Amino acid sequence: MSDVEKKLYSDDNIDVTTFKCPNCGGGSVFDAKTQKLKCLYCGSLFDIPDQTGVVTPERQLEELLDKGEVWKEAEVYQCQSCGAKEIIENQRVSHVCPFCGTKNVVKIEELPGIKPQGIVPFKIDKKMAGQSAKKYVKGKLYAPSKFKKSVKPENIHGIYNPLFTFDCQTSSSYYGKLGKNYVINRIVNGKVISETRTKVFHVSGTYQEIFDDFVVQASSKIPSEIIASLQPFSTRKAVDYKPEYLLGYGANTYDKDGQSCWQESKSMMQNRIEGSILKKYDYDIKYSLNVNTDFSHEMYKYILVPIYVGHYKYKNKLYNFFVNGENGKVAGKTPVSAGKVTLTVFIVLLILGIIALLYYFA
Repeated sequence: MSDVEKKLYSDDNIDVTTFKCPNCGGGSVFDAKTQKLKCLYCGSLFDIPDQTGVVTPERQLEELLDKGEVWKEAEVYQCQSCGAKEIIENQRVSHVCPFCGTKNVVKIEELPGIKPQGIVPFKIDKKMAGQSAKKYVKGKLYAPSKFKKSVKPENIHGIYNPLFTFDCQTSSSYYGKLGKNYVINRIVNGKVISETRTKVFHVSGTYQEIFDDFVVQASSKIPSEIIASLQPFSTRKAVDYKPEYLLGYGANTYDKDGQSCWQESKSMMQNRIEGSILKKYDYDIKYSLNVNTDFSHEMYKYILVPIYVGHYKYKNKLYNFFVNGENGKVAGKTPVSAGKVTLTVFIVLLILGIIALLYYFA
């Protein structure tokens, strides 16, 4: 399957001829560098039809939790090797899995979904993504030297990843018990003895915080910590969704609905609120802290963000890497050299031994 045949959502009301080159009738893809459609045959560039560039507005959370806008997605295919799901437009299956590089991909189902409100288009191409990945590997201290010299990022694919973002205002009241350690010195049998004691004190008060575009990953295929490492994405500048942006790219399916993502978002917000409250106090021990939070002015967006997915191959093992399709930021895993780790441990132990000897003789 060629890149031009990969697409996320299938619009029944969109004439497919709008995706063809007006000069030669050839197929077109979205070109990240020019932010235009590019003909695969004659190279012509042309604007996306009816492209407004309007920043996607938030919607009331009730729309998401009550019903949402049902949207018929294209066919879903699953890799039989690693289990990755991807949405592909046509029924041909000569598609390579972006996560493990195998061609063992079969059609499994059709899924209903929510129409994305907005999209953050790709800004860098595959070549730049590969260069960023190589630079990332060369900066990994414990990666094997042979791997660094010979690394070749393979099978890089542009994938749109689904995210929910949430806005809300929070008002919290809290009470709790904290402790602060202090040291006293006592003389016992002519010797100075130091003792650590703890002063316990109670806290209470109110705290307010506004959350803007709080990101929650909607697909389990790419771990949330990877998404966090790749941020920021320009979610505040996401433009209205148009399927032309997806020409030449694939997409992850989402497996967490809006309500699940909202509950996850609230939990993470609560943790951040508690951390912000504790920062107000000088303490060493947290005995208890009860925080009651009211949420208001809740809004949401469901958007797609650009990520390049690929892998390195080293000693017959695959290592996935992920590149932010806007700015080239990289996250992922690389092999670890046991020799380098052993050498580091030896050096640290040697330094500690020298310090201990100096202290002894002093």
